[in-house]
Amino acid sequence: MIAPATGKAFAVLFQEIARWDPGSFHKIKWNWPPETMRPIGTFLQPRKEKVDLATHSFTDLQPITIHFDGSVDKRDVAPGRIYTMDLFFAHPGDIVVAKIDLKNGAVGIMPAWPNIVVTNHFAVYKPDRDKIIPEYFLLLIQSRFFRAHLWRNKVGAEGRKEVKLDFFESECVPIPSFNTQHTIVDYWHQAEEELAAARTALVEPVKILNERLCELYTREAAQDVIHTRFFALDFKNLEAWDVKSGRASAFRLACSSFRPMGDFIEDATEIVRPFDEPEHDWPVYGVNNKEGVFLNSRQKGASFNAPYKRIRKDWFFHNPTRCNVGSLGTVPDVPEDAITSPEYQVWRIRKNVPDLLLPGFVAVLIQTPFFIDLVQFNRVGAVKQRMYTENLCQLHIPYIPEPEQREYAQAREKALLALAKAEDQLATVRADVEAMILGTKPVDEVKSSL
Repeated sequence: MIAPATGKAFAVLFQEIARWDPGSFHKIKWNWPPETMRPIGTFLQPRKEKVDLATHSFTDLQPITIHFDGSVDKRDVAPGRIYTMDLFFAHPGDIVVAKIDLKNGAVGIMPAWPNIVVTNHFAVYKPDRDKIIPEYFLLLIQSRFFRAHLWRNKVGAEGRKEVKLDFFESECVPIPSFNTQHTIVDYWHQAEEELAAARTALVEPVKILNERLCELYTREAAQDVIHTRFFALDFKNLEAWDVKSGRASAFRLACSSFRPMGDFIEDATEIVRPFDEPEHDWPVYGVNNKEGVFLNSRQKGASFNAPYKRIRKDWFFHNPTRCNVGSLGTVPDVPEDAITSPEYQVWRIRKNVPDLLLPGFVAVLIQTPFFIDLVQFNRVGAVKQRMYTENLCQLHIPYIPEPEQREYAQAREKALLALAKAEDQLATVRADVEAMILGTKPVDEVKSSL
């Protein structure tokens, strides 16, 4: 038997060693009766259905990507490209493993898409639905303790280490009754649905404001200069000799009552030199078009080789090369020492001006498709177009009175509170689900909440 670990030291009988790798000595301690444990290979049947490109057009096939969290996305393929590797079909409901990333939990259930195909870098399995519910198995794979177990058992050359399929298929996992599996899956899905509803509620103020902006724009402009392929402009009104600048000028002329963002915002660059405090752990924030502003990492000051920019609550910053796809965000409640990349553009709401913009309103505004359209043709540059704060200040928007702004801001704040509650609940449910799969929490304890 493997002795329990005590601190960093532990003992293992030589006869129990399968490979000479200390990490692999740590096994999962399942709290299930032996008769509940089954090797994965007993309920997953390998499927090897090769695609005949003589009878199937490549354009009709759907390659996929499996992410570390088990989600599955369609893979975009450039027109005219054809895979030189053999392709294999995966059917809706099949369980597919990304071989090289199995160590990270890249196992997914195929959606109901036609003609899903994968290369030899994936393994396709048909689940035995008389024994398992695929969603239960996916929750097991995605549990932190099982993903850590897979990571500890990767093998191969450095940089190409992976979990071998024979090891994966031989691992024994708990397969309880269908009633127990259903309870665990339903408990998780309920929390996911509540989180999805909270996220939908957060989008609602954006949708309503976008409709309002479109209404004001339609009322102001004689024609739609944002989306039209053709527009005319006097040479004297051109600020630069390119289509984007021409469209921006045409928009400003068509919407003469709209105000430049520079009336309401200003640059907020404050340089920080984290390398001056080499032992300090600096919280570094990033921004994208899914999460907005998020904590990206914590780094020792000694690891920095350039100055960074300070950020504060209710300030804003954006990625100058990706703001046209929505990589703009509002800074949440962050620590005093919060910083972001020197490449990002940091700005804030101006104070002591006649007409104010509320930070909560701007947080909604910058997510609207209407605003992103304006960003699209107010960028500068040729190959790699960018939007600096000075360009953002030249972007024109309709001014909405403060009482109406407050309605959007309050709707956003209410939705954020509901989202935070749903995220906390999901974290609790995740811990419960992992404990139930491990066998340390009775499944009956959660049935009353379903």
